[in-house]
Amino acid sequence: MDIRCAIIDDEAIAIAVLDKLLLKIPGIKVVAKCQSAIEAYSILKNQVIDLLFLDIEMPDLTGIDFLKTLDNPPKVIITSANKNFAIEGFELNVMDYIIKPVTLNRLLKAVNKLPGKEDVSVVQAGDVEIHVDSSEFIYVKENKKMVKVFIDNIEYIESIKDYSRIITTRKKVVTKQQLSFFEEKLDNTLFLRIHRSIIVSVKRIESYGSSFVEIAGIELPIGRSYKEKVISELKKLAHL
Repeated sequence: MDIRCAIIDDEAIAIAVLDKLLLKIPGIKVVAKCQSAIEAYSILKNQVIDLLFLDIEMPDLTGIDFLKTLDNPPKVIITSANKNFAIEGFELNVMDYIIKPVTLNRLLKAVNKLPGKEDVSVVQAGDVEIHVDSSEFIYVKENKKMVKVFIDNIEYIESIKDYSRIITTRKKVVTKQQLSFFEEKLDNTLFLRIHRSIIVSVKRIESYGSSFVEIAGIELPIGRSYKEKVISELKKLAHL
């Protein structure tokens, strides 16, 4: 039986993006889309909703305040651009807290926390298969075979003309897949694009300067157009 979901977000674009991603997950059915918490009241009253995707910062009534009014809420996954409400959200027993922009990989992690939900095993995309279970990995096509790469082992990914080279703690894999694909599919809280031809694992960064990050003793350049965002993100991490 499908899990019946409602999306509550004051931004129509955010609803559309999330709806599109959820269409790719088997067993998930979006039955309602609301642009305010007030609108969601009647939905919850008149329909069976198993799971709410809830934004926080909305006019009139915030997602947090909305949750506090519900006596018997469905399971809730918060989707917000603001990480400052995470503690309060988990105190209200939300199932997960996703920082926008939402990615398919991160969404799968959250959905697989549903009680009784069998893990979504694979989402296919061309020469790459992304698996989500207790140990995440991807299969990428190298030459004529599919090679397993554990996401946690990835140090960085670099673009080489029409190919991407994945550097891990154990091996290097070259695949005919654009870097933009990995940027879209990998969790953007764990991976950061620092250059038009480089994506790095945030956890693998050993040091950084104004124009580079260092991973495994190798200095990787920060692109001029990426510099402001990269340095800002790294400073945020330093203060967590």
